[in-house]
Amino acid sequence: MADRLTSEQRHRCMSNIRSSNTKPEIYVRQSLWQHGFRYRLNSKNLSGKPDIVLKKYNTVIFVHGCFWHGHSCKYAKIPATNTEFWEQKILSNKKRDENVIKQLEQQGWKVIVIWQCQLKKAQRDITISSLIKEIQENGK
Repeated sequence: MADRLTSEQRHRCMSNIRSSNTKPEIYVRQSLWQHGFRYRLNSKNLSGKPDIVLKKYNTVIFVHGCFWHGHSCKYAKIPATNTEFWEQKILSNKKRDENVIKQLEQQGWKVIVIWQCQLKKAQRDITISSLIKEIQENGK
């Protein structure tokens, strides 16, 4: 299937996608705040600058976009144009994510990854409930 946008339009579209303060990330932060959790954002002192740092619970949270981080769900479909570039890009993102998680775990952090698809309306409440439970268990 051919791309409906020109290469210039596609480039502009993809370059405008934010890497922080995304809707899924904001939703997780608001949910944690409502449940009494206090946190820091994007700590530059930690590998990978985690989206959310809960120092009291020694836990970091990454909220990953399914496409950009290569999740195995329907939202992570590789574009039909420039396929080789996107496969390499996403593969390098996945390798970087693995290295960052290893480094953080070696430093004693509990790493939680939440995927964008887990925050769709049908699954949102279950995801947040299990996230809160996991954080609380780590704090014991």
